[in-house]
This record gives sequence, structure tokens and C-alpha cells, in this order.
Amino acid sequence: MTGPRGVGIGWRPEISGFVADLPGLRFVEVVAESVPAAGPLPGGLAALRERGVTVVPHGVRLSLGGAEPVDPARVAHLAAVAELTDAPLVSEHIAFVRAGGVEAGHLLPLPRSRAAVDAVCANVARAQAELPAPIALEPIAALFDWPDDELDEADFLTEILDRTGAFLLLDVANVYANAHNRGTDPVALLDRLPLDRVAYLHVAGGAEHGGFYHDTHTDPVPPAVLDLLRELCARHRPPALLLERDGHYPPAAALRAELDALAAASGFPAVA
Repeated sequence: MTGPRGVGIGWRPEISGFVADLPGLRFVEVVAESVPAAGPLPGGLAALRERGVTVVPHGVRLSLGGAEPVDPARVAHLAAVAELTDAPLVSEHIAFVRAGGVEAGHLLPLPRSRAAVDAVCANVARAQAELPAPIALEPIAALFDWPDDELDEADFLTEILDRTGAFLLLDVANVYANAHNRGTDPVALLDRLPLDRVAYLHVAGGAEHGGFYHDTHTDPVPPAVLDLLRELCARHRPPALLLERDGHYPPAAALRAELDALAAASGFPAVA
């Protein structure tokens, strides 16, 4: 697979000027639903494409884990954005966002059941049939697990990847959040995941409230997540990693320092 390489950052209009000034940037990720299917690309994103920066569309509304088939219009939108950006890869979440016609407005966790595996695999197959690029699937951060799970997280993810042939978008902060909130060892999960299927990594900040770790995307990346990133890359360093930031943007110097810290922890060249 020809996909993203090096350290990237989630492209957002609020920080488009900052992103444009990163001399060593090789890829960005854009929320697919924020780009009109008919184009054109936002100016800052188009300029990045013109200078050879890879753009990966990241979907948030397909609801691949829903019991209902994926909405063809939403798949078509993701496909159109992939065409507009000449993307080598697209990504979406192993989650559901709607049921019975009701939109949750949030990524919701699935029960780790055989039925849920079947639903995800069927919807991924429907999406893959219409997409012009391979898909990478991202497990989400969750504050709760459904009762009576039939599979643990590693077996659940591995079976989905094996059956669909999809790649894995592994969010290191999500691994940390889930382990913290479940009282489990995040490194033990890494040791059981098919890390050779990872297309790229997400890293994001979060904060603890009331004993739970929340994957906020608005706080700095904490030292514990950087430590977990080092553990992962010592086992198998994927080709790329990306910093997600979705609000409360710090000054440019602080954001550059955060990118430098990710590069140092993973062994990738700095982008700033």
C-alpha cells in the first residue's frame, strides 16, 4: 500500500496557516464531511496538494458498526472526497453514530459480539466496493463497555481486519484511554494487535475528570501517551503518525513543540 509517511497533522481551517508553514510536512488528514463532494478543496488544502503533501480523508459519519446498511450517499461523499484529494487511503471508525433514524452526533462503542463483527464486516464491504482507495479502520475511545462481550478487544479487532482486508488506523491515545478507564494494561493490548496492519497512527491529547480519562483532542498530549507511543514504535513503527487537535489551539510554538515531541518519541524526522 502506498499511504501516508512521516509525521502529519489534522488539517483544520483554524490552523491552516500554521500547517502551511511546516516545511517538513508530508501528510495531513481532513474530516471528509467538512469537504464538499463537488469541490473545490479549501484553499489551504489545495495548496498543500499542489506541493505534494498527501491528504487522507477521515470519515466520521458512515456508522460502519450500525445494524443498518451504510447510507450509499455518505459512502459516495467519502468516495468523492477521496477522488478530489487523490487520496491513497481513507479512514473511518469502528463505531456507530445512528440507529432507527436517530443521529447520536457522537461515535458510540460497539458490543464486542459476533453479531457486531458481522455488521461491521458487511458495512466495510459495502463501503469498499464504492471507494477508490483502501480503507483503514479506527477503534474509538470509550467510557464504557457493553455487558456480556463475547470477544476481547484484540480478538474483536483482529477478526474484523482479517475478514475485511482493511488496514488499521491505531489511535495511541484511544488505547491509553481505554486501558486507563478499564483498569487494564495498554502495552498488553499492543502485544496482541496485528501491528503490521497499521497504516498510520493517531495521537491526541486528553484529560482526566472524575477518575475517567477523556480523549478531548483539545488538551496537550500527556507524557503517558508519549510513553505508550515509544512502546509501540519499539515493537513496530508504522509508516506515519498524525497529531489530532480539534480546538483550544495553543500558540504556534507550543504546537510545533508537540509535533517535535511526537517525532522524537517515534523516531520520525521533525516537520517543524
